[in-house]
Amino acid sequence: MKTISILTVILAFLMVLVGGKQGFSAFFSVLINFLLLFLNIMLISSGFPPLWTSLFSGICILAITIYMGTSDEKSSNVAFLATLAVMVVMLLLIVPLDHLVQVKGFANEQSEEIEAFNLLVGVDFEKIAISTTILSTLGAIAEAAIAIASGLNEVIEQDPQITPLKLRESGQNIGFQIMGMTFNTLFFGMFGGDLALFILLNKLHNSFGYYLNSKIFVSECMLVLYSAIAVILVIIVTTWLMSQKVKPQRSA
Repeated sequence: MKTISILTVILAFLMVLVGGKQGFSAFFSVLINFLLLFLNIMLISSGFPPLWTSLFSGICILAITIYMGTSDEKSSNVAFLATLAVMVVMLLLIVPLDHLVQVKGFANEQSEEIEAFNLLVGVDFEKIAISTTILSTLGAIAEAAIAIASGLNEVIEQDPQITPLKLRESGQNIGFQIMGMTFNTLFFGMFGGDLALFILLNKLHNSFGYYLNSKIFVSECMLVLYSAIAVILVIIVTTWLMSQKVKPQRSA
C-alpha cells in the first residue's frame, strides 16, 4: 500500500508539473473515475442490474474524462456525443457476440486461485462479462474522440472557411495516426498484462486449437478487437460531427 501511495503522489506531482491546473484537473478526474468504478462494483454486488449499472457508470466516466481532460468546450461536446453514440453501437455488438462465445465466468487456468471461494455469489456472470467489456472500451474511445475533436477544432480555427470535405480529409489523416498508436497500445497492453499466462499455455505444449478455445485468451482478444472497432467508429463519428458544425459557420 505504501508503494502505491508513493507512486500516486509521484503521478500527481508530474501531472501538475507538466499540465498545471489542467494536469491537476486530469488527476482529480482519475480519482473520481476510480471511485465510480468501485461504486459500480458495490452496486452490482448488492443486486443492482450489472448492465444498466455499468452503462450509467460508463456515461459518468466518459463525461468526467472528457470534460475534465480538456478546457475546450466545443471539442468536449463533440467528443462526448461521439463517444455516447459509439457506446450504444458497441452495446448492440457486444451483447450478442458475448452470448455466442460464452467467455463468462472463470477459466480453468484460474481454478487454483479461486478454489477456496464460493462462486455462488448471486450474479449473472454473462452480464458481468458484458459490463466488463463495455467499461474496458471507454478509455480508448474517449482518448480518440478528444484527439480527433481537438485536432479538427484547431484546423477550423486556422482556416474558418474550410469545406466539410477538406475537414473530413483532415480527420482521416489524424485518425490514421491515432489508430496506429492505439492499436499498438491495446495489442502490447494485452500481451504485457497476460505474459505469464501465455508462458504457461506455451509450457503445456498443447495444439493451436487449445489457444483458440482458451477462455482467457479468447476474452482478452475480444477486448482488444472491441476496443479497436470502437476507436475506428469514434473517429468516423467525431469527424462527421465536426464537419456538420462547419456548415452553419460557412452559411452565417
